[in-house]
Amino acid sequence: MSARFHHIILSIFLLILKEADIFILDDILFAPINGLIFVAKKINDVVEKETSDEGTVKERLMALQLRFELDEISEEEYDKEEDDLLKKLEKIRLDKQNR
Repeated sequence: MSARFHHIILSIFLLILKEADIFILDDILFAPINGLIFVAKKINDVVEKETSDEGTVKERLMALQLRFELDEISEEEYDKEEDDLLKKLEKIRLDKQNR
């Protein structure tokens, strides 16, 4: 093999190593951001489940009723929260019908 061929191979190898170092550096620098994105996606999944699950909303309605019966909240608070939860429940049911 000629010296020119060896030089080309060595140049390509060094370029690959340099690119690999950049990718490793990128991974290190962006790890905190990627971690935050991962956590944000997980939070979004939980919130989406909480807002699209009939069972969860029904549980919240029962807990609300219990709090009202134990005089932990006023009738006004109960009515307001109940209306909100019933609207969420209706929205979930409509979304399921539209699928």
